[in-house]
Amino acid sequence: MPERNVRLIIAGGGTGGHVLPAIAVIEELRDREALDDSLWLGSAGGLEREAAAEASIPFQAIPTGKLRRYLSARTIVDGLRVPAGIVRAWQHLRRFQPTVVFSTGGFVSVPTVIAAARQAPILTHEQTAILGMATRINARFADVLAISYDATLPLAQAHHANIMVTGNPVRASLRHGTAERGFAHWRLSPDLPLIYVTGGARGASALNQRIGQLLPTLLPHCQIIHQTGPPSANSDAATLAMRRDQLSPELRERYRVAEFVHGELADTYAAASVILSRSGAGTVAEIAYLGKPAILIPLPGTGGDEQTRNARLLEEAGGAIVLPQSDASSERLCEILLRLLGDDRERARMGGASARVGRPDAASRLADALLALGDRSHNQKP
Repeated sequence: MPERNVRLIIAGGGTGGHVLPAIAVIEELRDREALDDSLWLGSAGGLEREAAAEASIPFQAIPTGKLRRYLSARTIVDGLRVPAGIVRAWQHLRRFQPTVVFSTGGFVSVPTVIAAARQAPILTHEQTAILGMATRINARFADVLAISYDATLPLAQAHHANIMVTGNPVRASLRHGTAERGFAHWRLSPDLPLIYVTGGARGASALNQRIGQLLPTLLPHCQIIHQTGPPSANSDAATLAMRRDQLSPELRERYRVAEFVHGELADTYAAASVILSRSGAGTVAEIAYLGKPAILIPLPGTGGDEQTRNARLLEEAGGAIVLPQSDASSERLCEILLRLLGDDRERARMGGASARVGRPDAASRLADALLALGDRSHNQKP
């Protein structure tokens, strides 16, 4: 086992799927008392700044540019920001002197990974079932390429020789939720099944609008917690609150709207009978980690159709029903939801199948790999 603690640079962000795995691994290293110091390098306006602050991780912003597969004026401007980001990241790296760099991907990670080459060992992790563009670039400079699924291995082998299948790390705190606290927090009844609707950190208007149309039909049979996303992403929270106010008093009390679910997420998951969501890497990992039955509606048009691939892995195991957005009419959604809500045995079967996909030791595996790379870094220094 590694003998030394690490000084860790984290590179990654842009979406919750790139941010939360880093938090999970930091929590694991802290639990082991194996972290001497850490620094997160990311974009000034990304989710990673707030996440780092909440996790008490020092943060420094660097210039970043989004990587696109097409030519536009913004592509050119962003392309010019990448070299500036490399220079700034190099300066932070020189001052911090990390023993290892952990990249969780996203375009914001690329400048730091490039700058870290030959300065410290690098582990880059891919959360999705495919290899994103940023991961493919980072793999050229990384010592280790970690992936989340066995099915991704043939793709990864075309880009790197040293590959680990670790799973996608999820915060261990999600395991500690209780249904009792979840129902109490939202002031809902434990006697009725509960649907948790989420479109990820920024919500999903397509899901929000469909559920809004179904409220009078669904709520006689269940309760709903609906995470809509913030006003900067959509105006759905206000619209759905107005729809709620038009319901009868009895049904109104069965529906909760929230822009974002924060510290109560573990308890919300524990209380939920069914999850209805997009299929970002982080959400799919959480569903599998907790063994919850799910209906997944992948975001269309993502690079490499990654959300569909994420969702299909859970569906193939029997843990989810996947509906392309074009097929997810309100009527079809209502039919599936009511069928699942009325079938306890089917929900239990799906939950067990989801759990078999999850890798609860993913954060531990990544922590082991980072400590091993950190040991190598120490041993190579004069």
